[in-house]
This record gives sequence, C-alpha cells and structure tokens, in this order.
Amino acid sequence: MFITFEGMDGCGKSTQARLLAETLRAQWGAEKVVVTREPGGTEIGEQIRGVIHSLRNHNMAPLTEFLLYNAARAQIVAELIRPALAQNKIVLCDRYADSTLAYQGYGRQLDMDMVRAVIGYATGGLAPDVTFYLDVDIAEGLARRNQGHARGEELNRMDVQTRDFYERVRAGYVEMQRADPTRWIALDGARPIAQVQQEIRSHTAQRLRQAKV
Repeated sequence: MFITFEGMDGCGKSTQARLLAETLRAQWGAEKVVVTREPGGTEIGEQIRGVIHSLRNHNMAPLTEFLLYNAARAQIVAELIRPALAQNKIVLCDRYADSTLAYQGYGRQLDMDMVRAVIGYATGGLAPDVTFYLDVDIAEGLARRNQGHARGEELNRMDVQTRDFYERVRAGYVEMQRADPTRWIALDGARPIAQVQQEIRSHTAQRLRQAKV
C-alpha cells in the first residue's frame, strides 16, 4: 500500500508520517514498512533537493523548479517506491506528486495540462492508495515553520514565498480533494499531535483491512 502525506509547510505531516511508521513497524515488522520523502529519498534525489531548496538559487525559473522536482520523483519511484510495492511493503511518503500540482501547478500557475503530463511521465502513472491532508491556517503553518527554523530545521526557498502564493497552493489542495474524495482524507492539523495521529492510525487500519494487506 502506498500512503502519502500532504499539506502546507508547518502542518505537521512529517511528524505524523514518522509516528504512523513507528506504529506500523511495531505491528508488521520494520522490514515491511518503508518511509521516505520528496524531494529526496534516494542519493540522487537528495542532491536534487539541495539544488531546489537552496536559498542561493533565488533566480530559479518556475519551470526549472518543476522539472527538478519531477527528476527527483522519477528516481524515487524507479529506485525505491515501485520495488517496495512489488514486495508488498507499505510505503509512507512525506509529499509526492500532489505537492507539485499544488505548489508548481496552482502556486506557480504553470500550465496544468503540462504539469499533469510530466508528472504522469515521471511516475509512470503511479498514484497513492490514500493521501492524508493535514490542513492548517496559512499563518499558523508559517509560524510553525519559523519556530522550526529557530530550532535549526531547514529553511528553504519554498518557505519564503508570498502570502498570495500560499493562498493559491491551499486552494489547489482543496480542489484536488474535491476531485478525488475517495483517496484524500482531510484532517485538522491544528489539533494536538496525538489526536491527529489517532485518526490517521484508524483510517490506515481500515484501508489496510480493505486492501487485505
């Protein structure tokens, strides 16, 4: 089963993915559960991540940014995600193609037909079985990110965009959920971590039973 986590920066998706992984590994064994992230997850992908997110690259064109994300995505799908799924493992990914639709498609306002076509080519049409979307107010998400930066967490190019950009991204996520309500599970990310995690575990258990994993 392929499970992804989406949302605005600061929504808590990385924490929730990690906590779910701990639970699943306790239930199924460490070798059964793969946890990864986008961009990154592979040696090549992490190198691309460094280029995309570097604050030095403030002149990066939106199309360059978009293509780099998909280059990293093509690598992680080929090297990590597809092989793991072929072995009937549970794959948890912190961001996936929906992030590019939200940030580069809706946020950067690139041509959506082109965005979908390139994503389809990079992934070979591989889509998640379920996507958890953690919703937080934009101001709350940015405040959380600033707190993280103060603790030494990564500050990258995508953390220093305009408010209008983030508004478009969030609206894009809402539109994607409306278009595919079966796959998406929206949760209030502003609630306590443990409460959100309990809901994620419950939904995951249900989906695993349905898939007979």
